[in-house]
Amino acid sequence: MSDSPYAQAADAIRNATAMVITAGAGIGVDSGLPDFRGNQGFWNAYPMYERLGLSFVQAANPEHFERDPLFGWGFYGHRTNLYRSTVPHTGFSLLQDWCKRYSLDHFVVTSNVDGQFQKAGFGEERVLEVHGSIHHLQCTVPCNRSIWPNREKITIDESTMRAESAPECPSCKRVARPNILMFGDYSWLHQRTSDQEDNFDSFLQQSQSGQLVVVEMGAGSAIPTIRNLSERLGRSPKAKVLRINPREPQIGAPHLSFACGAVAALEKIEEILKVD
Repeated sequence: MSDSPYAQAADAIRNATAMVITAGAGIGVDSGLPDFRGNQGFWNAYPMYERLGLSFVQAANPEHFERDPLFGWGFYGHRTNLYRSTVPHTGFSLLQDWCKRYSLDHFVVTSNVDGQFQKAGFGEERVLEVHGSIHHLQCTVPCNRSIWPNREKITIDESTMRAESAPECPSCKRVARPNILMFGDYSWLHQRTSDQEDNFDSFLQQSQSGQLVVVEMGAGSAIPTIRNLSERLGRSPKAKVLRINPREPQIGAPHLSFACGAVAALEKIEEILKVD
């Protein structure tokens, strides 16, 4: 048992002084969220878009907010409501427990816009959302650089995937949109994410002298932003990456791969850690 990848992962966590949690869409599957793998995966979650002949890339296009705002908010309003109602799975609390148990300085970097890490209790100052957040809004134009919390109640007609109304920019009264980096997006305001990047850079500087464990979950290769970050961090001789991915777990030694979902891997590691 001591030579198993799970035991090696447990050792890496015990011996670490800091943890970076990197996450892609796959981490949400255990919470019941779809990961939109391929057009068919998207259409399984949203059959209406298959009937309209729209892919995820086409549905998530910022042009909708200018040409047909109620249609644009149909998709993002539905996602907002879904993320608000989703309960983060037990893997989030396991990660928090490890950080407390082993006194690990920690930071989260995610390509997800769902806010699940904050909802699970991770501090806002400890999260980098590289593509922004659906829980924040900005002007579509944009008329200024303001980014504000999304407290809108958005009602969706799921037969047409259209919203009953669209949020407004408080300054110019034109349509507001989520502060998310969409496909082909030239209007995204990045200051909130840039501030998070500064926080992450400070964290890395403070933790560079210690042992780092990187726990990567559900990060695919189609848009490899998160995988690339994990591997870059893993180039340090003081770092070990734990890649958890049921479809694409491959990573070179001395790093570890786990061909399963996030909860399954984290719970197996916890079985070893809890005997400490």
